[in-house]
Formats: sequence, structure tokens, C-alpha cells
Amino acid sequence: MRIFWSLLKNSNPKIEYYSRFSPSPLSIKQFLDFGRDNACEKTSFMFLRKELPVRLANTMREVNLLPDKLLSQPSVKLVQKWYMQSFVELLDYENRKPEDPHTLNDFLELLIEIRNRHNDVVPTMAQGVIEYKEKFGFDPFISSNIQYFLDRFYTNRISFRMLINQHTLLFGNDTNPAHPKHIGSIDPNCNVAEVVNDAYDTAKMLCEKYYSAAPELKIEEFNMKAPKRPIQVVYVPSHLFHMLFELFKNSMRATVELHENSKEGLPPVKTKVTLGKEDLSIKTVFSTICTPLPRRRPLLAPAGFGYGLPISRLYETCDFNCGFCHKR
Repeated sequence: MRIFWSLLKNSNPKIEYYSRFSPSPLSIKQFLDFGRDNACEKTSFMFLRKELPVRLANTMREVNLLPDKLLSQPSVKLVQKWYMQSFVELLDYENRKPEDPHTLNDFLELLIEIRNRHNDVVPTMAQGVIEYKEKFGFDPFISSNIQYFLDRFYTNRISFRMLINQHTLLFGNDTNPAHPKHIGSIDPNCNVAEVVNDAYDTAKMLCEKYYSAAPELKIEEFNMKAPKRPIQVVYVPSHLFHMLFELFKNSMRATVELHENSKEGLPPVKTKVTLGKEDLSIKTVFSTICTPLPRRRPLLAPAGFGYGLPISRLYETCDFNCGFCHKR
């Protein structure tokens, strides 16, 4: 039954109102221009107090189109609750005046609360899909529709968090003193090899805890624009880290499980970073895992739940193609 959506619609017609608007597409260039030249907290507040409810309302409306049996799963209900709570809290700022210094400070604190509340949206939604499949089985047609929804849902979440992070990093105490030249979460001179090594080190730590061993990393750089110089690009390091971390988790698992009894030991994970005239390419070994890891071994979680590499693909699509826009 569509009880959840009906209750929301009856108790808060604002959801129906905001869902009529299309989210505003934004590019990395727009984020950079705003952060560098005219970063105004009042302007950001005036934009986000409408933009964020629009994105939440559109997402909640799409969630309601899922199969009833999936909507009834506890994990999915929990995600719906988080989105509804965040939407209602943002409505408090519809008519608050930005000239009031308390308004801007309260709004900043609320965005941090919302970001923290939504930290586990991806694994919780994935768990809901698993609960549904375990209870009702696998249907190719329904699964295809669910995957289509999840792609949109996770893409929207990426852009939603990007908007929040830009505001909190530019105007709050959420800045990172180690990276003073970042424009919010964007690094105008992101050193790709450094992010590769950071992602590898994190994946290596998990691999060693799980398997008591981990392959080494062999990295090669080919800079076609500036030979013999480190590759630097305009990018969101956290997004790049996420993609690489997922790749390394899978490649390390494949390497260890394939060569764990080899007398020669573990071969290295080979990663090639190439910057061409238009594209940045990062290639490494990968494998796919069809079932979740046993619960008695949680250290490599969330490997195996089916959203690591798909989410990484969506990060790439958002960053390079749609500019953090909401796909309609």
C-alpha cells in the first residue's frame, strides 16, 4: 500500500509542492566560480533553502514508485524516515530572514546534522534490497526497474551531499587546514597519484585485517599534457578516493584469493594513471563479488553488497558528464 506517501501528502502538502520543481543542474566550474570570486553565505542560504527541499521531495516521490513489498522492508522505511525528517527541518527556513545572524548559523548547523543523518543511506538502502530479495526472490524485470531507481537515487544523493558539503566547507568551521587551497570539497590541483596511494593504503589495511596479507601497489603515471610532471586535475578528491577504494578492495580480494597458496607470494596490484588531451584514465585489476561477505567477517564490509562499483560509476558520471545535476 502507498500508506507512507499518502500520510506524507496529507500531513504536509509541501512535499507535493516542492516535487513539482526540477532541481537546478550545477557544474564544477560553477562551484569553483562561486567559491573563488563571490562566495556569499546569504546567497548560498537563499539558494539551498529551496534547492535542497526540491531534491528531497523529488527523491521521496520516486521512492514511492518502488514495489510495495520493497517499501515495506524495515531498512527502506528507515531511509524514508530520514528523508522526511530532513525535509521537514529544512521547511523551517522557508521564511526566515538571512539578515538575522542566527538564521545563517542555525542553517549551517542543520546542514551538518542532515549530512550526518544521511551518512548510512547507501548501505541501508542496499540492505533493504537484500531483505526484499531474500524474502520474495529474484525477478529479472522487477530487479531491472529497481536498479534503474537505485542509479537515480544514488546519483541524487551524490549531488545533494555535494551541495551541503560546499556550503559547510565554505562558510563553517568544517574546513581542512591541510588543504587551504580547496574550494569547498573541490581541489583545483588534485594530485591523482596521492589519492591513489591514500585509497590503496586504506584498502590494504582492511585486506591485512581480513586476510593477514595484502598485495603491494605498483603505480605508473603517463602525463600526455606535461610529460614527467605529476598528474593534477580539477576534481573532488573524496569522490576519486571512493572510486579507487572500491576498485582496490575488489582487486586485492581477487589477488589474495587467487594467489593465497602460491609459493611466489602475492603479485602486486598494478595501476596505470594516464592523462590525455581530454580524459583522465585510471586502470587497475578488478573482480566482481556475487554475494555478501559472511557476517562473521565484517572487516571488508561493505564489499559484496552490490553497490560499491555501481556507486563508483555514478560518481564518475556525475563528475564528468552531468555536473552534479539531477537527471530527469
